[in-house]
Amino acid sequence: MSHGHIKIAREGRLTIITIDRPAAHNALNAAAHEELAAAFDAFAADPDQWVAIITGAGEKAFCAGHDLKQQASGGGMATPASGFAGLTSRFDMAKPMIAAVNGVAMGGGFEIVLACDIVVADARAVFALPEPKVGLAALAGGLQRLPRTIGLKRAMGMMLTGRRVSAEEGERLGFVNEVVAGDVLAAARRWAGDILACSPMSVRATKEAVLRGLDTPVERFLTEQWDYPAIAAMMGSQDAVEGPAAFADKRAPAWSGR
Repeated sequence: MSHGHIKIAREGRLTIITIDRPAAHNALNAAAHEELAAAFDAFAADPDQWVAIITGAGEKAFCAGHDLKQQASGGGMATPASGFAGLTSRFDMAKPMIAAVNGVAMGGGFEIVLACDIVVADARAVFALPEPKVGLAALAGGLQRLPRTIGLKRAMGMMLTGRRVSAEEGERLGFVNEVVAGDVLAAARRWAGDILACSPMSVRATKEAVLRGLDTPVERFLTEQWDYPAIAAMMGSQDAVEGPAAFADKRAPAWSGR
C-alpha cells in the first residue's frame, strides 16, 4: 500500500515500512516524516502487528537523512514530536523494530538504524553521521545512541570526523547484527520470524526492561521492574499461561499476544 513517500505492507503479524523516495536517495522531506510518524503510530496501536521492518526503496540508499534541498530552499528541518522519521524520539515503542539497510544510511538515516533493535545490512551499505561536514550535528539521538552501542572512543572517531563506515566494520563495531550479500529484506524477515516464534508479551517486556535498565542501577531496577507496563502486561497475560502449558504438553505454543 502506497502512502505518498512510503509504502506499507503487512505480512501476518509483520509490518514492513519502505521509504519510497529512491530518486532522492530516500532522504526525508516534511511530508515523508509525517507519513512515517503516522505509520509507526498505526503499528504501535495495532494489537495484531507484533514486529516491524523499516527499509528503503531501490538498491542505493536506505535513507540519506534530511532532504537538504528542502532545507536549502527555506523548507526548514522540522520533524514530528516522535522524532526523525517518526521513530527516533518514540521511547515508548515496546514492539521490536528491525532495520533492513539496503544501502547508504547517512545522518538521520543512520539515526533511524540506531533507534532500531536489530540491524541487518547489505554488504554494500555505508553508515555515517556526516553532519559536521555540512555545519550541522546529529541531534536526533545519534550522538547518544552511538556511544552507548559501540563505546565512547569508537563513536567519537566516527562523530567528530563524519567518516563513513562499511557494513562489515559496522558489524565489528557492534551496531550491525548481520551483513548479507543479497536479499537484505529476506534476512530481516528471517530475524522477524525468529522473534515471532516467541511470545510478543515476553519480547516487549524484554525490550522495555533492557532499555530502562541501561540507566537504572541493578538494585533499583530489580525492585521497580514489576511496575513497568510491558512487564506487568506479560505477567498477567494469557501467554504467560500458554507458554508453560505448551512446554508441559510438548507442543508449539499458540501465542495470543494478550
